[in-house]
Amino acid sequence: MSETPVKHQNTAAFYGQAVASFSVAMVATAVGIYKLHADAWVRAFLAIAVLYLVTSSFTLAKVIRDRQDAGAERAR
Repeated sequence: MSETPVKHQNTAAFYGQAVASFSVAMVATAVGIYKLHADAWVRAFLAIAVLYLVTSSFTLAKVIRDRQDAGAERAR
């Protein structure tokens, strides 16, 4: 009994929702930091921290995806 792996593909609506959600979150965070009643250096530090968190999240997601893809290739 041979099972062929099913390739899951996201819909355009799911992709659009993910992009919109990410955009809203980044804009809301930027506005929140901009409107924060604090010194400029504090706001700059928070902005850099948010950018670092975002880039780290993208890197982690890519590493996890690559590991899953490698595991799927070995299973074939």
